[in-house]
Amino acid sequence: QVQLVESGGGQVQAGGSLRLSCVESGRTGSPYVMGWFRQAPGKDREFVGAINRSGGIKEYAASVKGRFTVSRDKRKNTVYLEMNNLRPGDTAVYFCAAAGFISGGSREYLYWGQGRQVTVSS
Repeated sequence: QVQLVESGGGQVQAGGSLRLSCVESGRTGSPYVMGWFRQAPGKDREFVGAINRSGGIKEYAASVKGRFTVSRDKRKNTVYLEMNNLRPGDTAVYFCAAAGFISGGSREYLYWGQGRQVTVSS
């Protein structure tokens, strides 16, 4: 059973930066694509970004491209979401997730973290 444990996030003013981490426990050399999603109150969960197994392919939602960066450290079984130039509209609960192939669709993701709150004040 794959377990994803997130950390990081918190509260920051607009224009600031935060980082989220997601550790995949129970195995090394993850075969999974890792994605990040977010969900704001009253809204559907939306795709933020994803990274393939080798880290050579990344995809981002248009709303975060150029501001957010997904990376992974395979030795640590950890995926990161670096968020820069944050805006109040980025406020949401952020989730990491694991899938068999890179996708922007949440239904493709098999395992999910517990979610971390990111709050951006104006």
